[in-house]
Amino acid sequence: MTESKAMILGVSGHRLTREEHDFLRGERPWGFIIFARNIREPQQVRDLTAEMRDCVGRPDALVFVDQEGGRVQRFRPPFAPDYPRAASFGRAPAREGRRAAWLLSVLHALDLRRYGVNANCIPVLDVPPEENAGFIGDRAYSHDPDVVTELGRAAVEGLLQGGVLPVMKHIPGHGRAYADSHLELPFVDASADALRGSDFRPFRALAREVPMAMTAHVVYRAFDPVNPATTSPAVIHDIIRGEIGFDGLLMSDDVSMKALSGDFATRTQAILAAGCDVVLHCNGVMDEMRAVASRTDALAGNALRRAEQTMSRLRMPAEVNEAAIRDEFENYRAAMV
Repeated sequence: MTESKAMILGVSGHRLTREEHDFLRGERPWGFIIFARNIREPQQVRDLTAEMRDCVGRPDALVFVDQEGGRVQRFRPPFAPDYPRAASFGRAPAREGRRAAWLLSVLHALDLRRYGVNANCIPVLDVPPEENAGFIGDRAYSHDPDVVTELGRAAVEGLLQGGVLPVMKHIPGHGRAYADSHLELPFVDASADALRGSDFRPFRALAREVPMAMTAHVVYRAFDPVNPATTSPAVIHDIIRGEIGFDGLLMSDDVSMKALSGDFATRTQAILAAGCDVVLHCNGVMDEMRAVASRTDALAGNALRRAEQTMSRLRMPAEVNEAAIRDEFENYRAAMV
């Protein structure tokens, strides 16, 4: 792997500005992420993802997107159909829900690869408590951790078969958080036993199957009363790496979210010092990206090993009959709510 810095970055618009081009070429982020602001028409998106990869000299560099379905879906018609929310799959009978979740991930892969995107930030493995869905709401498959595990596994298998890498989120579990971490820092007061018995279970079950995971900007008072998981050595080393057993590439959730405190250099330093492998910055604001880059070194040691391990999971997609896949999915979708 060409030397890369331990960061994933977004850009501001439909094409790289000269400043962005020079910055990305000089700083060499490991990957990129795109949002609706980067999407205007098909060839433009293909050109943008190609430009990004050209800047870092890696034709297989990962370009991420949040393409869940429901309210979190960056590619909308005519780029991709509007897809159902995750909760719809959890309410379906088990066999049908699992098949539909697999089909949707194959369709996501087909949709995304044609625009040069090769990593999707799904599955959402958060488990909300039954009495209240919290901030995650219908982005979660179910209140039942076993249902979340099975549907999450189906989503992972479908993406990998389609040649797109999955990212499980938000480890070790955002389901009990009622505050929006984009706007403020959520706190979870559940006991360690309650978290282990529910929230952690899907992540633990899929820890060896998913190459990447995204942290939660959430304070779990049972393990660290002060720091959110993203900047907590105790949560990352003892819970995510230890109890959950995840040894894949760990990326932060967006460093620009208001759940985190301090300037961007301070946030970045705290994220990496806590044990995240890669810092994610999404909004394309140049001053913020420069601050992130100023505290980010080249991937090395275990972080480099995990990055290389992740890239080894990227495969050419299996041959599928797209029309048949879409027809079958629509049959399932007609029965879902």
